[in-house]
Amino acid sequence: MRYWLMKTEPSCYGIENLAAEPGRQCAWWGVRNYQARNFMRDQMSLGDLAFFYHSSCPEPGIVGLVEVAKKAYPDVTQFDPASPWYDPKATPANPRWLNVEVRLVERTRQVPLSELRRHLELARMRILAPGNRLSITPVDPSEWRFISERLMQRTG
Repeated sequence: MRYWLMKTEPSCYGIENLAAEPGRQCAWWGVRNYQARNFMRDQMSLGDLAFFYHSSCPEPGIVGLVEVAKKAYPDVTQFDPASPWYDPKATPANPRWLNVEVRLVERTRQVPLSELRRHLELARMRILAPGNRLSITPVDPSEWRFISERLMQRTG
């Protein structure tokens, strides 16, 4: 099993949206970075766990836990000319972009970015690296344990 951090803007799609989905499951669409796409395609497996992270908001941070519920497959938004994620170079025969599906495991108290920065145990976390803009990043098992055991309070 691997661990991940998956960023989304709550103004676009937040944890409340996921909690309202049938089966509390959705496609993680709209990823337009090759490295993040490759993580989904090459490394994410069914059952992997991820922190659900709200970004580009007044207080960014982890707000829940999700699991990978379906392996990578073509992101349909790349084919829709009306979509902000449309890619004219992508075709159904040769898709460029993928998504996985995630299922909400549980919501947690928000663990703000500022709180993550205060812990030396997390100093090497990719989300804390200067200039990190990836929407999906791996999380080291020791970082996962520290956050889930020491910083989170489960809310269901």
